[in-house]
Amino acid sequence: MKVRFGVSMGTDVGPEALPDVVDRLEDEGVDSLWFSELVYSPAIDPTVGMAFALARTRHLKVGTSVAVLPGRHPVLVAKQLLSMAALAPKRVLPVFGLRSALPVERDLFVVPDGKRGAVFDESLILLRRVLREDVVSFSGEFFSVRDVEIAPKPAAPVDVWLGGSSPAGYRRIGTHADGWLGSFLTPEETRAALAEIRAAAEKAGRHVPDDHFGINVAVGTGDLPSSVRAAVQARRPDVDPADLVAPNWPALHAMLDAYIDAGLTKFVIRPLGSTGTAGFLDRFVKELLPRQN
Repeated sequence: MKVRFGVSMGTDVGPEALPDVVDRLEDEGVDSLWFSELVYSPAIDPTVGMAFALARTRHLKVGTSVAVLPGRHPVLVAKQLLSMAALAPKRVLPVFGLRSALPVERDLFVVPDGKRGAVFDESLILLRRVLREDVVSFSGEFFSVRDVEIAPKPAAPVDVWLGGSSPAGYRRIGTHADGWLGSFLTPEETRAALAEIRAAAEKAGRHVPDDHFGINVAVGTGDLPSSVRAAVQARRPDVDPADLVAPNWPALHAMLDAYIDAGLTKFVIRPLGSTGTAGFLDRFVKELLPRQN
């Protein structure tokens, strides 16, 4: 299976730096660039950033890590994805999640109270149908559309991956998605997650391809700063932060070995610390491109 490494710059790359980053990744042959949905930050909106990067390159893939789907109309999302895929076939990699990672942004994605999971499920069903079928009519609890016809359809369907790290999330991936991009999980936890996703897919009469499982990992340049340790412990008090965030590149390689052994093949790597964009990309190219197969 193909092991691939992509770059996520988070809030470190704003509009001034993005053109140079995109050009560098394309020139170096990096697999992919990933945009986080961070509304109240200098980060570029994922859809805008993806379209910009695709228009500037011929080989670089682009993805979201992750964008929120509940609270958006899935037909409009499908139109955006299919428009990009028509212009850049096989280079659009959407990953969706249940809610914003930042509580302050959650009110921006409005759904009925207590219905976010149900809205997510129905959104995924409608989104995947519109991405694949020529004409779609749909009547559900939250969405009703008639004679939806979005064109052109790319020769290769746009896959929809999901984030998530809960039993309900794993069932949703197995039932509705084409792949999984996790985060803040140990290698052993990812092994268990893959088993749950595959069991859910089998129950739904589906199969998630074996090379459609990945994780988002941060890497630093030394010891983990106390602020990072505190932030990780607040989210996962049950795990040593160094088991979830790589303090340095040797530690990242050890983590990657364990993740690959657990069954993952796709990795989104983001910088931690103050090495600067150029310094991080230098190390990324040196350390990770030789590991691709």
